[in-house]
Amino acid sequence: MSNKISIRFFDDREVRALWDEENAKWWFSVLDIVAVLTDQNDYNKTRNYWKYLKAKLKKEGNQLGSGTTQLKLTAADGKKYKSDMLDYNGIIALGKTFPGTKANRFIEWFTYSDETIDGKSKTKAYALFDSSFINSIEVGTTKGLQQIHGYLFGGLYDFAGQIRQKNISKGGFQFAVSGFLEATLKQIDAMPENTFDDIVAKYVEMNVAHPFMEGNGRSTRIWLDLIMKKRLKKCVDWSKIGKAEYMNAMVKSPVSSGALKKLLKNALTPEIDSREMFMKGIDYSYYYEEN
Repeated sequence: MSNKISIRFFDDREVRALWDEENAKWWFSVLDIVAVLTDQNDYNKTRNYWKYLKAKLKKEGNQLGSGTTQLKLTAADGKKYKSDMLDYNGIIALGKTFPGTKANRFIEWFTYSDETIDGKSKTKAYALFDSSFINSIEVGTTKGLQQIHGYLFGGLYDFAGQIRQKNISKGGFQFAVSGFLEATLKQIDAMPENTFDDIVAKYVEMNVAHPFMEGNGRSTRIWLDLIMKKRLKKCVDWSKIGKAEYMNAMVKSPVSSGALKKLLKNALTPEIDSREMFMKGIDYSYYYEEN
């Protein structure tokens, strides 16, 4: 576990999180969120309520409490104590156990707020279209992808724009081994991008490489569009591609890219200079990454 701590604010209350580098995800303080949802300032009352709620949920057959992990957070006395933490999905599930509009508002904030990492990077992604930086991005190379990732996540992740040094997997799929990642990325850089099929093949290989600890999909979809704009004078209208069908096609793509090619080809548009098309693409790209 790294020492990277994130503090977000909901109704001026702290919601603390710790970055789990090994699993590439954030863990959030359960007590902070219980305090938010119960509007409670007393630590002992908050802790006792969480104990009560855990027991109640367990009795009802809800395994939310068993999904917690204990990590050290700094308390008011300056000392570090182990505290229950939940990941993103756990926090959403926790919020849903609380009735009322405040819980709904919290879930909306936690999922979409500009104060979250996704919210802040999405705001940066929007700004990319109007920035001069977009014209300096190296198209079709690892360096260009690093530039995009650094732009989207700079100041949000300490590894923004940096090639990962650890192995990662998702849904049982092992992405490129970190020890060979540098050589793999050089091979991808050398791949042609003259035709639609060339570009999709390159996109698939970059997805398999998954060069960053987090934020690969959002960065690589922008990278793909920049290649298509340069080589084909077209881009993808992502609003024409549903989340489930896209995700399924991406899962299959390392073995067979036929489904992905069909989706992308049917969604191509010559509106490469359309601000609306770009913004809509960002909206859908971030939507794909929502759990």
